[in-house]
Amino acid sequence: MSLAGVRIAALVEAEFEDLELLYPVMRFQEEGAAVTIIGTGSAETYKGKHGLPVTADTTADKVHADDFAAIIVPGGWAPDRLRRYESVLQFVRDFDSAGKTVGLVCHAGWVGASAGILRGRRIAGTRAIKDDVNNAGGEWVDIAAIRDGNLVTGRVVADIPAWTKELVAAVYEQVGAPQPAGAR
Repeated sequence: MSLAGVRIAALVEAEFEDLELLYPVMRFQEEGAAVTIIGTGSAETYKGKHGLPVTADTTADKVHADDFAAIIVPGGWAPDRLRRYESVLQFVRDFDSAGKTVGLVCHAGWVGASAGILRGRRIAGTRAIKDDVNNAGGEWVDIAAIRDGNLVTGRVVADIPAWTKELVAAVYEQVGAPQPAGAR
């Protein structure tokens, strides 16, 4: 538990992919990090695609990237809703411009595209967002997980372990904490 004292932001909206949110949240909690669930304000509790409810701790318009080390953006259908909120897009931009870890998985590349942070970067994500990534100036790649600078992207649910491992490793490196043996 060497991420004690590190704060992680996790975005949520209706129909998030349950595992793409909950798996990395739990992994960061296992490492001792504090995770804040951040919604858009459209609801207090959001249901995942598979029915799991998640209650937001706060909303994107009330938080600042300066208060967190990294952000998790899950896939599912939530990214199509998340990208409609300027407060969410600015929050993601602020992480990226500060060089903080930005984790996008599956359809979450839509949020990155709408935030304007994909240009010149290699991005993994579901094949369904390939054209969106490429049209936003990124290069879509068909691999489980990839890190391009501070941006850590993953392809689909089956790749969550590889993506989360890369995401956790990126945060350890960012905060300068030694990684546990076998962490990467």
